[in-house]
Amino acid sequence: MVSMQAPEAHTTWIQARRRAVTAPQGALSLVLTHWEPPGAPAAADAIARAGQPLDATITRLERTDIHSGAHQQGYRVWDPGSPALRAFDEIEYYDFDPAWVIPGRFEWMGDARVVPFEHAKDDGALRSLPASGDLVFTFDGTEYRMSAFDTDNGRVAKLQLVFGDPTNGVETYGAGRFLFLDHPAAASGMTVGDSIPITIDFNRAIVPPCGFSNHMNCPLPPPQNRLPFAVRAGEKIVRFRNGFSL
Repeated sequence: MVSMQAPEAHTTWIQARRRAVTAPQGALSLVLTHWEPPGAPAAADAIARAGQPLDATITRLERTDIHSGAHQQGYRVWDPGSPALRAFDEIEYYDFDPAWVIPGRFEWMGDARVVPFEHAKDDGALRSLPASGDLVFTFDGTEYRMSAFDTDNGRVAKLQLVFGDPTNGVETYGAGRFLFLDHPAAASGMTVGDSIPITIDFNRAIVPPCGFSNHMNCPLPPPQNRLPFAVRAGEKIVRFRNGFSL
């Protein structure tokens, strides 16, 4: 049962989303992501800041190169006066609909499990991401099983669902959407095959960061996460003013 306070809570969440994407290090402020050659040292601050506004922020990145497996250093530049932020109008949403608050279960697959995900800027190569469990739910009498990978959001353990549906590219962002769920705390005491109830609220589906900045490299929905029915809930697309586009 959906709480009578759910629509009000949803409005509060929408307001928080706007604050997040327009923050000094929100997705709209990202103007550059740069990676050094695999194995090369990190760029000095003076190099990273060259040509950037004085109030820009530099953050550091690390990853494993997808082709060589070597350690790779990088950085991002966040500009609080970025063109995207100046032109931002709104995120377009579907109206809150309690029918899209769906009961399901989180099925534990083990800490060691990884699932291959393609990313938008990796030319079809796959990155293996930790996915300790599956999200399982029933819609119109059919059971669906989707891979959600383990991540953290604000240092809180989360499940990140990257999913697609027939609204993509028509009503919603073309590359799919994200949904973050609290990671079941009981998972630490579970064995493979155990499950725990979880609520999947598609009203909290969001446009991924690559819908706000071309300098993000977002994961794309794997085949098992491409739903055959239209999910008309959550965020649709990002609107900009004055003809601006990414």
